[in-house]
Amino acid sequence: MKQLREAIRDKKRIVVKIGSSSLQHPETGDMDYMRLEKLVRELCDIRNQGKEVILVTSGAIAAGKKAVGLKEIGGESQAEAMAVKQACSAVGQARLMMVYQKLFAEYNQVTAQILMTKNTIVDNLNRYNAHNTFSQLLHMGVIPVVNENDTVATYEIEIGDNDTLSAIVAALVEADLLILLSDIDGLFTDDPRKNPDARFIEQVDELTPELLDMGKGSTGSSVGTGGMNTKLVAAKIATSSNVDMIIANSRDISILNRILAGENEGTLFVAHRDDSFDLPGFVDSLHKK
Repeated sequence: MKQLREAIRDKKRIVVKIGSSSLQHPETGDMDYMRLEKLVRELCDIRNQGKEVILVTSGAIAAGKKAVGLKEIGGESQAEAMAVKQACSAVGQARLMMVYQKLFAEYNQVTAQILMTKNTIVDNLNRYNAHNTFSQLLHMGVIPVVNENDTVATYEIEIGDNDTLSAIVAALVEADLLILLSDIDGLFTDDPRKNPDARFIEQVDELTPELLDMGKGSTGSSVGTGGMNTKLVAAKIATSSNVDMIIANSRDISILNRILAGENEGTLFVAHRDDSFDLPGFVDSLHKK
């Protein structure tokens, strides 16, 4: 196990995902600028080590909701609720990106915004173009900032959560490592918030059906869309695509530095390339019963 952790030092192409609950103050729902600033500083430092970095960020809908003074997203019909969500996303995405641009500029780092839907992956030409765009941006030394395009995504074409999106991005760009920063330390045998006897799992060598079932019914924070189930789905996509994945707690953003130094932080899911894994087919089946 120590050997696998030490090998992380040599990872070159890294995707980092941060959730909504890690980006805002729980008491007010306003952006946590201190944490955002630390995140950007860490990513720029990783980039300065000669590594390639992609950030998958949540927070657009939450930022938009706050900006227009909405407590809850709702509507008299599903279509109306979807329109409210999309409007909040349109307002929030611009605000979120503006904050990122300002913070990255402090460290002289160029960023790019990439918004994706399910069709970006399922459609062959779209997927090919997205892959080329990512490759070129990384070649130019840019840090792409990725989110789901909630402004146009309806239920049929949405990816659904950024845990899954980040794993799709990691598979698409043939990343070496995916780090999911969450509000939990990693994978446990049960929900540690409810069961004090839940044991922490340091390393997962194989994603068994029992393990995947374990995540069912677990939910994350009231802010985010992903619970442990979505993180295990992300692990399935990543490890099958030959990408190592780590779930770690975003409480201390400098955990990124410790992970990349080979320290034993979070839960490591070991990559196992599955040549039969069909990324477009898997993405297309999301939400289909």
